Amino acid sequence: MVFENVSFAGQTEGYLLVEDGIITGMQGTAISAPASARRLDASGLIALPGLVDLHTHLREPGREDAETIETGSRAAARGGWTAVHAMANTDPVADTAGVVEQVWSRGREVGLVDVFPVGAVTVGLKGERLSEMGAMADSRARVRAFSDDGKCVYDPVIMRRALEYVKSFDGVIIQHAQDLRLTEGSQMHEGEVSAELGLAGWPAVAEESIVARDVLLAGHVGSRVHLQHLSTAGSVDIVRWAKSRGIQVTAEATPHHLLLTHEEARTYDPLFKVNPPLRTAEDVEAVRAGLADGTIDIVATDHAPHASQDKDCEWAAASFGMLGLETAVGIVQQTMVDTGRMTWGQVALRMSHLPARIGRVEHVHGRRMAQGQPANVTLVDPASPWTVDAATLASRSRNTPYAGRVLPGRAVATFLRGKPTYLDPRFEGVFA
Repeated sequence: MVFENVSFAGQTEGYLLVEDGIITGMQGTAISAPASARRLDASGLIALPGLVDLHTHLREPGREDAETIETGSRAAARGGWTAVHAMANTDPVADTAGVVEQVWSRGREVGLVDVFPVGAVTVGLKGERLSEMGAMADSRARVRAFSDDGKCVYDPVIMRRALEYVKSFDGVIIQHAQDLRLTEGSQMHEGEVSAELGLAGWPAVAEESIVARDVLLAGHVGSRVHLQHLSTAGSVDIVRWAKSRGIQVTAEATPHHLLLTHEEARTYDPLFKVNPPLRTAEDVEAVRAGLADGTIDIVATDHAPHASQDKDCEWAAASFGMLGLETAVGIVQQTMVDTGRMTWGQVALRMSHLPARIGRVEHVHGRRMAQGQPANVTLVDPASPWTVDAATLASRSRNTPYAGRVLPGRAVATFLRGKPTYLDPRFEGVFA
């Protein structure tokens, strides 16, 4: 297969030759290829290494009414992702080797993306005692990332022990930073809008206090901590301070915290209800700046599908969360690339190379496109505006906050080890 006239991460233009799932040629002039090779005209397209999402909810096992590994994998492939890390808040919880192996095996059966299960930090996500992290690390799934996402590892003693434990196999603790006492009953960001709407507030300090505690713990024990979905200016400042002191901390931003603000809640539409909540315009600006300067390492979707009954209700009763896999590229382009804050090369860094490294899957994903490397490739059309239509998304759920919004670009083809896992209709004839 030959990709013709493709732009490599938005820099040089040339040809890419793929044979048996491996990149065998990559240069600026025409490549000598067998006459039988399929040729894909990629003029005007950006080639990125396959995207890696460190924060995805696939809901299987237990909530297959909202999403399955198959439907979530299809959504991921359509969004340009070749690997996703599946969070542990399933039913049963992924806190044993048996459950993570089930998720890992099912992902490989589907085969659209590589699914890497994230193990729970504590048994049942209850925050009381550590899970079987060692057994999960030694399982076929080779789990290296652990999180109680959806719930904060609140007890500092438990958090310290978890950070100490994963050091033995170079693991990472992924924290959902939320002080439970300060956010009891909270519904949205605490501020003027929440006061006007009469909704209980989720104060910024409830995130920032846990971020501060955990970077200090990580520094104390010499372990790695990754902070999910930073949403406040204060959190960005704390992570910047920690990095300046050599603490092993990494952090992520979600597309929705790069784009949306708490003003969206004025509609009382539960599609905008998410945890942590949408914040102020000043917070959004701080998150964008943190991503641009590297304080925030990666973009992760926090793709959180919900069945209709969990979102099609009044705000207070609705579940937290929104879809993200299929719209992430367009939102990052709109907020970071088209504004001049990031290049496509930096998009490759923050959506492929670094998330693979943080999740410890860099041996198979997040590799730079080069001869001899697996052909995990995402083609993005940056000049193809499209309108988000919830009814046409691949996810089993429909809880996107972007319905009707026009995004400037999108992934148009995704290849996992040279196999096309998603093709825009314009390319389907090439592989007929």
